[in-house]
Amino acid sequence: MWYYFCKVAVSALVIVAISEVAKRNSGFAALLASLPLTSLLAIVWLRVEGAESAQIVELSQQIFWLVLPSLLLFVLLPMLLKCGITFWVSLGLASSATILCYFLMILLLRRFGVSI
Repeated sequence: MWYYFCKVAVSALVIVAISEVAKRNSGFAALLASLPLTSLLAIVWLRVEGAESAQIVELSQQIFWLVLPSLLLFVLLPMLLKCGITFWVSLGLASSATILCYFLMILLLRRFGVSI
């Protein structure tokens, strides 16, 4: 039980730290948020739990392909906000477009034999 508490605490600490840094320096917070911290934490937790290298390789490759559609959120959200659309509507539209791109990317990858 202690192990799971540590996993949750470390993961939450990373998110809270980034949001607190953003209040003072958005550039540095953006740098921290752009690091693949979530992916690194997942990979580390897998390894600590005894995952084989093959599992880590597979996860890393799948993360690579799925990062691509996630970039749409960071392009579309500021564009919508600059057009005067409210935050929550912009976030909803950008998130919906990103989810659609995830589905399209998964279909495209499956068509080319990449398992996701």
